[in-house]
Amino acid sequence: MSRPYSEQFLLSLNKTDSRSIGVKLAKLCTEANLPTLYIANTLRVSKMSVHSWFRGGKIRNTRKIQVNNLIKAIERGFEIGILPAQNLKEAKEYLNRMPM
Repeated sequence: MSRPYSEQFLLSLNKTDSRSIGVKLAKLCTEANLPTLYIANTLRVSKMSVHSWFRGGKIRNTRKIQVNNLIKAIERGFEIGILPAQNLKEAKEYLNRMPM
C-alpha cells in the first residue's frame, strides 16, 4: 500500500517555485490523491525520478511531453469530477486508463 504524502512534503511544496513542471505535477498529484508509485508506473520511470521532479529537479526533454500530457489529464479529471481519487483503487484505475 502506498504511503500518503507527508505533512513535511506538503508544507515544503507550498514554498517551492511552482513554475517548475515537476512542482506543478506534484501539486496536482497531491490534490488528486495520486500516489508517487502510480505516477512513476504511468510514466515508466522510477519513484526516485518522480520525487526529484516533485522537488523541482530537472526533467529530461524526452519526458517533458509525457509529464505535460499527464498534467493535462489530471486537470481534465478535476474538470469532469473524476478526481480527486477517493481511494488507491480509484487512483490506480484512473492512471491505468491513460494512454502513455
